[in-house]
Order: sequence, then C-alpha cells, then structure tokens
Amino acid sequence: MIHSLFLINSSGDIFLEKHWKSVVSRSVCDYFFEAQERATEPENVPPVIPTPHHYLISVLRHRIYFVAVIQSEVPPLFVIEFLHRVVDTFQDYFGVCTEAAIKDNVVVVYELLEEMLDNGFPLATESNILKELIKPPTILRTMVNTITGSTNVGEQLPTGQLSVVPWRRTGVKYTNNEAYFDVVEEIDAIIDKSGSTITAEIQGVIDACVKLTGMPDLTLSFMNPRLLDDVSFHPCVRFKRWEAERILSFIPPDGNFRLLSYHVSSQNLVAIPVYVKHNISFREGSSQGRFDLTLGPKQTMGKSVEAVLVTSQLPRGVLTANLNPSQGTYTFDPVTKMLSWDVGKINPQKLPSLKGTMSLQAGASKPDENPTINIQLKIQQMAISGLKVNRLDMYGEKYKPFKGIKYMTKAGKFQVRT
Repeated sequence: MIHSLFLINSSGDIFLEKHWKSVVSRSVCDYFFEAQERATEPENVPPVIPTPHHYLISVLRHRIYFVAVIQSEVPPLFVIEFLHRVVDTFQDYFGVCTEAAIKDNVVVVYELLEEMLDNGFPLATESNILKELIKPPTILRTMVNTITGSTNVGEQLPTGQLSVVPWRRTGVKYTNNEAYFDVVEEIDAIIDKSGSTITAEIQGVIDACVKLTGMPDLTLSFMNPRLLDDVSFHPCVRFKRWEAERILSFIPPDGNFRLLSYHVSSQNLVAIPVYVKHNISFREGSSQGRFDLTLGPKQTMGKSVEAVLVTSQLPRGVLTANLNPSQGTYTFDPVTKMLSWDVGKINPQKLPSLKGTMSLQAGASKPDENPTINIQLKIQQMAISGLKVNRLDMYGEKYKPFKGIKYMTKAGKFQVRT
C-alpha cells in the first residue's frame, strides 16, 4: 500500500524519508513542490497529487508535510487517517511534533514507523501497544542506550495486540482513578457587511484523559445528542449502541485519546458569539482613511469572551495607521500591511474599540475593496452548539472514579467582511 514516506519542512527540505516495499527516488517529490508553488497558502496544497507512476498523498501538521507515496489506487482517506495517526504518535512520544524533536529522536522514529506499517500496510497504530513494543524516550534511557548500545525496543510482545480490545493494555493499576473529558468546539463563520451570517458551522471534538484501574466499561450520554452530525468515533466506541440509543458505550484506552469528533452544519443551530460594529472608509482623492471598530459579546449565555485577537490585512496603499485602542494593544506592520489588535477579555459594560485614521500613499487611488477582519477568541465552560453531557457511568469495576467534564469554544476561521 504505502511504499515510502517523506517528511518535508516549511523551507521545502526533505529531512526524513522511510521506504517499505522499494526505494522510491526523492525526485518524486518534485511534483509535490510544483503543487506547493501553485498554492497560495501552505494548507491549500492538494491532499492527493497524481503523477505518471505514483500518487502523492499528504497532510500538513505543525508546519511539516507528511507525504506518502502510493503506487496503486487506495482510498485516500485511509492513507490520510494513517498519516494523522503517525503525527499523533510522534506527539505522544516526544511531547511535540517538530522537526527538531524528530531529528533528536530519529532512531525511535524509524522504530515506530517500522512497527506501524508492515510491508506497507498499517499494523500497530494504537499508542498503548506501541509503548509496550517501543518504550518512549527519556533522558536516563537515552544515556543507558548510548553507553550499552541497547535500543528502546521491548523484550516482550504486547498483551493487547491479540485481545479483542487492542487499544487497552492489561493489568492497568492506578492509586487515583479519574476520567476527564474536554468538549472543545471551533466555530467557522463568515459575517457580511450588514452583520448577517453567510456561513457558519462548528467542528467539535471530545478529548479524554482516562486513568482507571482494570477493564472499566463506560457509558456517556448527552442531553441533546441529535445536535451531533457527521460523527467520527474512536474504534473503542460500540457503534450499534450509538445508532440505537444515541449513547456512547466503550472500554476506554489508557491515557489520552480522542473519543469522537463531530460537525454541526445547520446554521440555525450555530450561535455567533461576538458582533462587530465597523466603519472602515477611504475617500476618493484624499490621503486619509477612517478606521472605527467596536466588539461586543452576543449569544454567550453569560460566559465571558477571552483571548480575543483581531487581525486585518489592510490595502497595499496604506502607509501608516494612527489608531487609539480603548483596551489592549495594537501593532501595524508597514511592510506586510497587517494590523493586529490584542484585545484580551471583552467587558460587556465597556466594549473595546479601536478608532483612528490611516494614511495613504500620495496620489494613490481609493482601494478597490475594504479589508476583511479575522477574529480569534475563547469562551471557557461553554459549548457554542449547546451540547451538554448528561451523565457518565462506569460498569465492570467496584471502585468510584473521580469524573470531570470541561467545555471550551474557540474561533476557527471567523471572518467579518467590511
């Protein structure tokens, strides 16, 4: 299936390659580099690139392209899912998935790739199994391996590999038994000049950190499960139970994992958390432009909007921006023409505003179009879709675990047109 894997950094250098079936020349990546040049943004590179003899399937994570080389037709999502699993494994092992971390742990990286793919086909992709096969690197273990010449490869086969629950190792023991769930939602929206919503959708995930002794069986129910659309589950979830009762029933992996991801695309279910009042204008024949922007909370159920950052790509003709923020700080880069306003937390009693003038080049014509405003924000203890966990129950073990649920909403691609 997968013949080779190339890791390419943001500068376009191939810093790691791995081959399974046969050695594929690096020159195959020239097709990828051509597609990269044609793309306006790094994330706009096509995920599947056909070449005369191969298919290149890639994902971009942490400013690194993971490019898989395929010789025969394969479902692309199958390969993309595997590449994301590789990135998640590196992150789990090294804490971060960066070029420096991969180069520092290159031996472990090759050992992991050897176990995750067998002759080009996915084999062991579960974190618990991999950690029994190849121990995560520590400073002490690295020193011992350097002195003794030994490796991180485990001496025994993992017990979970042959069980019906391969994602959970046997004999797990904890003094404190706890299960935490984070409901994180990202809102993508485009708001037009008059404040009407053009498009709005929510991408949500439920991330779990489960540290429970033995082999617990958990059920998680929601107040309003019908909200969830286009749901993708971890393999541990019993799908038939979800289809019949809309209840998540599962034996959890040990440690951190993503229980499910979902999508809410119905616009009437998507609440817009902030509103923007704006007046950005340029007069014909004048070297001055006016900039007036005010932010306010909207449909936040009383929760405060935090970590607000407003960015806007101003027209090329703008030389300087002389603005006065009522809250936070702003910066304007005269080279890239990027305006950035770090607002912080929105106080509903005193709405933050940014007002002032912009200087245009002498003799420059009025800009053809007004700039768009991009907003980043966070709202703690709230899922913007209204999703709420009803209860979490445990069966199969006698102890009482500590349980916690946390909600968070943040902006994905949130754009306001002026």
